[in-house]
Amino acid sequence: MTLYALPYALHVLAALVWVGGMFFAWMVLRQAAGATLEAPERLRLWVATFDRFFVWVWVAVAVLAVTGIGLLHMRFEGFAGAPRYVHIMAGLYLVMLALFLRVRLLNLPQLKRNTTAERWAEAGVDLARIRRLVGINLLIGLAVVTLAAARPMF
Repeated sequence: MTLYALPYALHVLAALVWVGGMFFAWMVLRQAAGATLEAPERLRLWVATFDRFFVWVWVAVAVLAVTGIGLLHMRFEGFAGAPRYVHIMAGLYLVMLALFLRVRLLNLPQLKRNTTAERWAEAGVDLARIRRLVGINLLIGLAVVTLAAARPMF
């Protein structure tokens, strides 16, 4: 195993946790919860799910940043030597991070307040906003994974 292998494996695993978690939430849990739970239970489920999932996203965000910078310097000796796809991946990471921070620091507290106060209509609107941002982040994440796998040299 080379020195490069461990940070690369951690980088891939962190991306898998974040993007895979969004995929599961969007494609599976969202539809199952909508089909089987009434609004109060569904909203409480989402609050509990986000609280648990976002702990792992924080870990993924940190691991991706540390390993990404490390890999960038180990493999390309910094941004100047990196191919364009690496620059794009780094930029998209920052966009994904900004969307995550918006959801976690602004949207989720509002959803929690409305759910705790049993303002179901308002909480539903909050959840819809979060769902839209997570959907956008999922699409960006899938694009990053595709870019990483394809490694286009343009």
